[in-house]
This record gives sequence, structure tokens and C-alpha cells, in this order.
Amino acid sequence: MKPVHLFPIGILLLGTMIFLIRAPFESSDIQTTLETRSLEILNFLKNKDFVALSQFVDPDKGLRFSPYGTLAASDQVFSKEAIKNLLQERAVYEFGVYDGSGFPIQKTFAEYFEEFVYDVDFMKAPKTSFDRRLGQGNTLNNIFDIYPTAHYTEFHFPGFDPQYEGMDWKSLRLIFEEKTGTWYLVGIAHDQWTI
Repeated sequence: MKPVHLFPIGILLLGTMIFLIRAPFESSDIQTTLETRSLEILNFLKNKDFVALSQFVDPDKGLRFSPYGTLAASDQVFSKEAIKNLLQERAVYEFGVYDGSGFPIQKTFAEYFEEFVYDVDFMKAPKTSFDRRLGQGNTLNNIFDIYPTAHYTEFHFPGFDPQYEGMDWKSLRLIFEEKTGTWYLVGIAHDQWTI
């Protein structure tokens, strides 16, 4: 009977164990990087510094703006160059439809920004998460369907007025994809309670 050599299997198992042990640390590094980058981006949004913001935008895919949690074909996507002057644009864009009424969201970007991007001070959001949805409504969170290799951060207010029992919650999600070692911003999704 031939002796069984387990050494190669042991190396394989050891390699798997090393991968399993290292994976959480790699993920943690990504999380730390993107949480830090997200705070920088929120600061740019708060101060309406779109020239600085453009430096984080994916140079090929541009930046998607979604008024609600479900990313849709009707979302507007702007190039890295276009981002720099968006707030000064006088053009009216269609950003999908209002939940409930179904009326088109037709606004200049500055008007859209005030209602569907930085409508509250998300820098002061009491809850934040990484790759986990905090705002729960009837919209589908399809970030990973559209961007399978993405990670996202969420900044969440669970509500503002007690009489609404949390139905006035708001979230902002910043969506990132990695390219050649750099994490770029590819999407900004606003979310809130919908009918």
C-alpha cells in the first residue's frame, strides 16, 4: 500500500486559513478608507464644493444621482468634468418621478440638490453604516445589482418629528467602486419613506 502524503493538502488548507483570517482585515481596511472618504465627500456636498467633489468621481462611469433608494435607468449620470459646474447649470433635467404622484422630477441640478442630495445636514447623521441599509421603506436597495463590486456608506436620520413615528426618516448613500487601486464615487442615492 502506497503512503498517503498529506503535506500538499496541509499547505492548501493553511493557505485557505490564511485567506479566511486575512479577509476581514482587508474588508476592514476598505471600510475605514471609504468611511473616511465619505466624510470628505459629505463635507464637499455640505459646502457645495463640486470642483473638489469631482476629484473623487469615476473618470469613466461618471456620477449617478438617484432621488430614491432604488437605482433606475432614469437616474441622471454626469461626467467627472460636468460635475465641476453642475450647480451653476441652468438646464432642467428629468431625475425620474416623484414617489406617490408619479409626476416627473424636472429640476435644475441646484434645485435637485436641495431636495434630493443635501436636504438635511448628513454630516450630523446619528446613524451610519457600511454596506448595510438603515433606512427601511418600500423601495428596493439594488445597489449590488447595478454595481456588483461596489461598497457603500449610509448616513441616516431615523426621523425628525416624533408625531410621524419615524416615517420622516432620511438617508444618503455614497456608492464606490474600485479601479486600479483607487476607490471612486459612482453614485449618490437619497432615500426616504415612500408611499
